[in-house]
Amino acid sequence: MLLKQIHKGIIECGTDEAGRGCLSGPVTAAAVILPLDFESSLLNDSKKLSRKRRYELRTLIEEQALDYHVSHVMMGEIDQINILQASLLAMHQAIDGLKLRPEHIAVDGNKFNPYPEVGSTTVIKGDGKYLHIAAASILAKTYRDDYMAAIALEHPEYGWEQNQGYPTKKHRAAIKKYGATPYHRMSFKLLPD
Repeated sequence: MLLKQIHKGIIECGTDEAGRGCLSGPVTAAAVILPLDFESSLLNDSKKLSRKRRYELRTLIEEQALDYHVSHVMMGEIDQINILQASLLAMHQAIDGLKLRPEHIAVDGNKFNPYPEVGSTTVIKGDGKYLHIAAASILAKTYRDDYMAAIALEHPEYGWEQNQGYPTKKHRAAIKKYGATPYHRMSFKLLPD
């Protein structure tokens, strides 16, 4: 089972993002505060779980979390400020959306912009080490997948309901054939040279 918190006995939120490497759609982040007695042997990095398991765990997280919030940063803003800054902004916005103020922030990855008046710790592969970061990874991934499935109805030719906007062969072939949509990140290399 994953570890509960970096600092025991305080209100600590975990945060993570999904969709950094995609050619289309937002980058999505979640912040989650779990109860101190929360336990789940199933909770893990969202990338290591099946789609079905992720959605089962999302229900569990939403029912049992003390607080959680999910935030999208859209394509235009990604193009303006770059994907790293957009990812960090999405995490800040997710934390901003919490009703409970965390006393510490556990961040997946190795970069984070300081959050006003709250300390933070970055943890490489934290979504596979801490429950609250894993919970954030699951919410970020499933909410972003829901967004991509919704816009796939507008543009079925890109296969977003399967590839979620990642640079698969089918996605790139569709960009070559049909061009980019308003959902594409124009600052990204949409097609190889």
